[in-house]
Amino acid sequence: MMDAERKADSRQAGVSAAAIAALSAILPRRCLLAAAEERRPYECDGLTAFRQLPDLVLLPETEAQLIAVLKLCHQLKLPVVARGAGTGLSGGATPVAAGVVLSLAKFMTILEIDPLARTARVQPGVRNLAISEAAAPYGLYYAPDPSSQIACTIGGNIAENAGGVHCLKYGLTVHNVIGLRVATMAGEVLEIGGAALDAPGYDLLALLIGSEGMLGVVLEATVKLTPKPLLARVLMASFAEVAQAGRAVAAIIGAGIIPAGLEMMDRAATAAVEAFVHAGYDLEAETILLAESDGTPEEVGDEIEAMRKVLEDSGASEVRVSRDEAERLKFWAGRKAAFPAVGRITPDYICMDGTIPRKHIAAMLTRIQEFSREFGLRCANVFHAGDGNLHPLIMFDASQPGELERATAFGTRILELSVEMGGTITGEHGVGIEKVQQMCAQFSATELELFRGIKSAFDPFALLNPGKVVPTPRRCSEYRLTGSAK
Repeated sequence: MMDAERKADSRQAGVSAAAIAALSAILPRRCLLAAAEERRPYECDGLTAFRQLPDLVLLPETEAQLIAVLKLCHQLKLPVVARGAGTGLSGGATPVAAGVVLSLAKFMTILEIDPLARTARVQPGVRNLAISEAAAPYGLYYAPDPSSQIACTIGGNIAENAGGVHCLKYGLTVHNVIGLRVATMAGEVLEIGGAALDAPGYDLLALLIGSEGMLGVVLEATVKLTPKPLLARVLMASFAEVAQAGRAVAAIIGAGIIPAGLEMMDRAATAAVEAFVHAGYDLEAETILLAESDGTPEEVGDEIEAMRKVLEDSGASEVRVSRDEAERLKFWAGRKAAFPAVGRITPDYICMDGTIPRKHIAAMLTRIQEFSREFGLRCANVFHAGDGNLHPLIMFDASQPGELERATAFGTRILELSVEMGGTITGEHGVGIEKVQQMCAQFSATELELFRGIKSAFDPFALLNPGKVVPTPRRCSEYRLTGSAK
């Protein structure tokens, strides 16, 4: 497309010709996408039920270009949504009207691996799994492992504070990132954290991690690397009742055992996964638990036997132990393929992300089954049982009138029930646009006003990822009056 046509297309979308010209002076033509067909792939992230065509997509290739873009957008009061790989599930990277998408896709360099300090310094567009691949020759890896780790980027992981199946023992992103270089909306570069065990002043690192692109844009991250265990084995336990599996999770933790991973899947999820991956799951069980132990062979042997006893005492009808590394990886491949597996059996689905105290797992799953009947929609459940982080996959067909609305209402009930049970509306997927109204149930007006104050301190004109995460006072007033935000 000729430059004039590109500019005309963008003007129609809401970005002025003057803004296009100014951005074109910073970025080469290949880094500025204005035609509708070029912008279309950026209209949503993994939450595909909600879409907004961006007015402009920018793909800077250097840090200097990125900072110059932020400074210009700040000057022009042009909203900016930073985007990684687009694998997020809460709409955190959904574009906003009359704004631009700032893609970090070209920042893919692993800048340094330090095997002695056990750290890696990387750009934000580096894939999660690529860090472990680069660290493997040193016997190290990056522990947080979201199901999308083959594609998701470290910048996106930082924005959402991503976890994964091994987060129970090794922590979330916030526990594995020790330093950040961040650009504010005004183009100021901040150094947060560092190589030392502690940093002076307030813990801004924890504030930035999980802030969902609202406070700054990550330029570099320094992450911890973990030694690879000598051995890892997985127990797969089958249960005839959900309540038994829920009690087993509590019993394992109560026995003082912290597994490397502790995951639960219900019958609907295992049926979908087995047809897709052939992981060897028990399809007769109402629920299965996957519990992993890692460490030295002696440690693993003792822990596996201790967990086996707890699981059998809790009513497991069968307990299998992975025979070798290949079978261990197959068990986990099934769990990590749950989302695409469900995607094969339904036109659309929404993946929720509430977190509850472990003691309420059985009660929550029972209520989810009731909600499924009430709304007339199927639901498959997979979740990080060890920390109570639920991922109900609500299946629907957006082409059928009313089904998206019912699916959204179904999800809302799960999140609000999570809060009632003493939990939270999100564990690792973030709030984005999906859970903004439930923030009104989770937090008081005073707390939300403090959040707005933090946002204003970093971004006074609310240009970075506007309209996400923190609801307006009016929205919460309507929510509390009517029980639903408009």
